[in-house]
Amino acid sequence: MYEVVLLIEKPISQVDGHQIAELYSVANETAHVHVIIPVEDASARVESALGSIAASEVLATSALNFPDVDLAQIQREIVERSKAALTKSVDVLAAHGCDASGHVTSKDPVEALFETVRERSAAEVVILTRPHVVAEFFHLDWTSKARRKLGVPCLHLIEHRDPEAAEKVANGDPA
Repeated sequence: MYEVVLLIEKPISQVDGHQIAELYSVANETAHVHVIIPVEDASARVESALGSIAASEVLATSALNFPDVDLAQIQREIVERSKAALTKSVDVLAAHGCDASGHVTSKDPVEALFETVRERSAAEVVILTRPHVVAEFFHLDWTSKARRKLGVPCLHLIEHRDPEAAEKVANGDPA
């Protein structure tokens, strides 16, 4: 079986699921796609949110009035969203005829990719992200890091929106 590892940032759209299935639909060989989706760290998310407050606002306020933040609860919610995204992605791939499985990880995405490629003896890697122009320019994106670390071909695809979801967003409905 031809093993492919797929690293994604968010759930796979129907368009991307179709594209990936088309890439690996070979008549005489079965392909298996193993999906990895990183789990964001709750404390990093809170720190980032607090860091986005302008310095003048922080200095002008004697005491920041933030409600108690339950990092454990936030982390549980993030993990659940990641698991739901994984399930949706595996289901989309299966609906397009792919043999698919996957896992979520809290490790560095490229390190998790490296370990999974080694464990599964993967022949190829696909990294599906939204555009990251600055990171790509400086070769700090997942694909550039993976190419330096892995000994297998790495394909970088830019994710697409589903036409239905894009239409909902255009009409002001949540996607």
